[in-house]
Amino acid sequence: MSPSATTNGTKCSIETPPRAPSPVHNFGTLAVHAGSPHDPSTGAVIEAISLSTTFAQTGVGKPIGAYEYTRSSNPNRENFETAVAALEKAKYALAFASGSATTAVILQSLAAGSHVVSVSDVYGGTHRYFTQVATAHGVQVTFTPSIELDVASQIRPDETKLIWIETPSNPTLKLVDIRAVATVAHQHGIMVVVDNTFLSPSIQNPLDHGADIVVHSVTKYINGHSDVLMGACAFNSPELKQRLTFLQNAIGAVPSAFDSWLAHRGLKTLHLRAREASYNAHLIATTLSTSPHVLLVNYPGLPSHPHHAIHLKQHRNGMGGGMLSFRINGGKKVAERFCQTTQIFVLAESLGGVESLCEVPSSMTHAGIPKEAREKVGVWDDLVRLSCGVEDGEDLKRDVLQALERAVVWPKVNGMIKNGEHANGETANGAVKEEKLVNRNA
Repeated sequence: MSPSATTNGTKCSIETPPRAPSPVHNFGTLAVHAGSPHDPSTGAVIEAISLSTTFAQTGVGKPIGAYEYTRSSNPNRENFETAVAALEKAKYALAFASGSATTAVILQSLAAGSHVVSVSDVYGGTHRYFTQVATAHGVQVTFTPSIELDVASQIRPDETKLIWIETPSNPTLKLVDIRAVATVAHQHGIMVVVDNTFLSPSIQNPLDHGADIVVHSVTKYINGHSDVLMGACAFNSPELKQRLTFLQNAIGAVPSAFDSWLAHRGLKTLHLRAREASYNAHLIATTLSTSPHVLLVNYPGLPSHPHHAIHLKQHRNGMGGGMLSFRINGGKKVAERFCQTTQIFVLAESLGGVESLCEVPSSMTHAGIPKEAREKVGVWDDLVRLSCGVEDGEDLKRDVLQALERAVVWPKVNGMIKNGEHANGETANGAVKEEKLVNRNA
């Protein structure tokens, strides 16, 4: 895949491909109806699941319809891809077997000797692919914690082919000004990929801000029900369509018809789920930010977030998304205890489902990243990541508050009682200690 033309060996700037036509309908209407034609023979308003792996032909090389073999194309996958393209305001979209497969195919499209610049704070699986797999086919990746400030200095003439952005990043919720990075990248003939998994197209459309490719782990918000493993990417370039479709088929990293059908069904309520998850996450982030048991809250929707201005510019209707993370007072053991004492939040990896989840990234999703590299980007051992679902927000708030008490306060109280001191500050013989148990910031 060549993102730029060359003239006498000199790299030219990228001309952004024409955008998809502006949609006639708004997001919610597109979510329900895009890629969902009524069955012409039965009138069914919901598509059937086409499980056939092969399709009959009227003659040699003359299939009856548009399909020959399900790895190459399938009605359910095609309808889902149409829907994703519509929601990302793109001309084209392709679906893959997982978010990681999507990443792999995009990186595989680069020639040996290519160089990629990536934000440092990325999903653990992306970091693993960049550092342990991409090098096997001659692609080098440089990580930077401040891509908006130093992207130009990271570019290697004639080698850098791709800029990789996560915004918000996983798990520290850092934001990147997509337009600022894309402007510099395009001047050097370099394409920009944005991982939009944390927000979904319901909250952010990176192509509108200059990105060339937007990628998703469909497993998360787009499907939204924790029962499908899939990935997708969307873009406007016909050249990319040709190259990535070839690799999708040649590598065979495709989702099943049933998974495509399930993901398409989940996508129809994306705007409702994203709206509720954002409301809940904002409520939880606000609650945590006032707690003496919390050192730091990472949530773009809070005015205290260092990139709040980018949030207001890039996110639809001021929504901050359903993801947040925070550092708990007390270290790794307390972080683990918090996740083990929640009653509604489930201790589990992944995110973006209707149910709320919690995890400790340093020991779970990002455990494969060396400790020093993790801590450089803010993934400390005391960091807890929350994926807020669509439960009642007040119930989630109460759950977080009780878990904080049980994780931070109860062990201190129990420890003092064991040492002969009661919770009210009295010793076992009734004397009152001068040092009371009141400073919960200690």
